[in-house]
Amino acid sequence: MELNPTAAAGTAIKQPVPTQAPSPEYAAYLKRQKNRQTLISASRLFLLAAFLVTWEIVARTHMVNPMLTSYPSAIWPTFLDLLHNGNLLWHTWATFKATLIGFVISMVAGVAIAAALWWSDFVNKVLDPFLVIANAMPKIAFVPIFYIWLGSEYSVYGMAVAISVFITIMVAYEGFRGIDYNKIKLAMTLGASRWQILTMVVLPGSVPTLLAALKMNIGLALVGVIVGEFQSASEGLGFLIINGSQVFKLNIVMTAIVILGILSGLMYMAVVRLEAATTRRYA
Repeated sequence: MELNPTAAAGTAIKQPVPTQAPSPEYAAYLKRQKNRQTLISASRLFLLAAFLVTWEIVARTHMVNPMLTSYPSAIWPTFLDLLHNGNLLWHTWATFKATLIGFVISMVAGVAIAAALWWSDFVNKVLDPFLVIANAMPKIAFVPIFYIWLGSEYSVYGMAVAISVFITIMVAYEGFRGIDYNKIKLAMTLGASRWQILTMVVLPGSVPTLLAALKMNIGLALVGVIVGEFQSASEGLGFLIINGSQVFKLNIVMTAIVILGILSGLMYMAVVRLEAATTRRYA
């Protein structure tokens, strides 16, 4: 009777492989890292609690005028009231949607323009002074112009793009320029076209730079949206802030600011998660 070699090989493969336990030194290192992370999280919570308690005390004792600063214990009832009667979720969604749209447009347009600058040195030399001047200009000056050109709704998107796109162009272009020329020269030696060099060498090699641009842009786009909502919008957290300040309802203003901080933190955490996943892929 003949033995099946495939079955024999499969039997050999299924044999358990002994695993080696981590050394005491490595186990101690992991424990120190875990304790350090726990200490960092506890310190963050402590700082937040200390800030809220200090804010509550100085307002309650009238060290500052509570009508001008509100206080934490007044924000929660205002939050519940806005949630049930003030369309808080709708205003939050309006700000988030505008931020996301402005963020995507600025990243796509910024990377595309940076690629064009990398592609053509002539275009780079022509546009460089204009980009520097546009980036240096105070973007709030564009608010009335965008309001006239785009209307009350789309001017918010215009401000988000105007504030973040120029930073994207400059950061992405510097990342493209920082690619090791030896890699580009090797690709050229192998017969790669300029488009192949851009897509297979320059863009993958610039992933860390593009991730840094993502981190900056998520905050800049949110700033642009809030500035646009201050001027012309009839919805959004910026609208709540400016409307509450006009009628001296500081509880509404502070509640909107707290929600704005939570929203910006969640968006930043999403970008950090994307960065971690992308870093593992390109490691």
